[in-house]
Amino acid sequence: MLEEVEHWLTRRSWSAGDRTLDRLLAAKAARGSTVSVVLPALDEEETVGAIVAVIRRELMERVRLVDELVVIDSGSTDRTAEVAAAAGARVVHRDAILPRLPALPGKGEVLWRSLLVTSGDIVCFVDADLREFSPDFVSGIVGPLLTEPQVQFVKAMYDRPLGSGTGSGTEGGAVQGGRVTELVARPLLNLHWPRLAGFVQPLGGEYAARRSLLERLPFPVGYGVELGLLVDALHTVGLDALAQVDVGVRLHRHQDDRALGRMAAAIYRTAQLRLQRGHLVRPRLTQFERGEDGFTPRTHAVDTEERPPVREIAEYTAGRAA
Repeated sequence: MLEEVEHWLTRRSWSAGDRTLDRLLAAKAARGSTVSVVLPALDEEETVGAIVAVIRRELMERVRLVDELVVIDSGSTDRTAEVAAAAGARVVHRDAILPRLPALPGKGEVLWRSLLVTSGDIVCFVDADLREFSPDFVSGIVGPLLTEPQVQFVKAMYDRPLGSGTGSGTEGGAVQGGRVTELVARPLLNLHWPRLAGFVQPLGGEYAARRSLLERLPFPVGYGVELGLLVDALHTVGLDALAQVDVGVRLHRHQDDRALGRMAAAIYRTAQLRLQRGHLVRPRLTQFERGEDGFTPRTHAVDTEERPPVREIAEYTAGRAA
């Protein structure tokens, strides 16, 4: 690990308990900051309501840390929108945002569009499939942005239990999730962006940033969005403006191996585009499923589209000016 990264770990890695809510509220009031929380959601009726309810009760009603709570429905076919609204979120359908530009499938697309329907100076993203949700996931990662003027981008870090087991590399017998992180993202970052080697959960879906930074970054539309934003934030504002906060344990639904394969391909492609801008063929990934006649190939396009920095969108700049 680079000496610069070792130094960064001592200065820019915290725990959620390092900042009390009273301290955060005082800093928020002193700076006149506003905080928006965004949950991208696709068929998450089982979990989204509980997350919204905790944020609303603990961080909007009991204390006024969060000013805006928005669920962006990414085309759900279940009761996600209804459940989120009943729990107290403002629900906006992805296709209702910037309708002149047809939406592309993917998480990054939803995050990018959310900037057009939120107003907070600080934007906090939280995945909608979390179980046993703690408000620390929000207050923890928003904290450094309220108290440290130099910090512009904060990732959550946590344990990700996958199940019970005794394999090597486990902690207390618990098999850890984050397989794509360990097999794809971490090697890529260590080899090509070693200044980011100190991030515990580079692909985690819980992170917060200043709007002034997010509006300058391109957003990969699919699974590569977390890696893309992290790498581009490093090049835009430098390592000392990035931070991470330990928020405990993250419990969520895990993807099957085929979905992880597609995720890995998109993440690799996102890294590739940042390493080599040029004439590249449109990539595809072939996977295999066993059927009655043996193994059958299934080929998928790999996410390659990216949305431009949102400040280049006329509707966004007009809305901010108003």
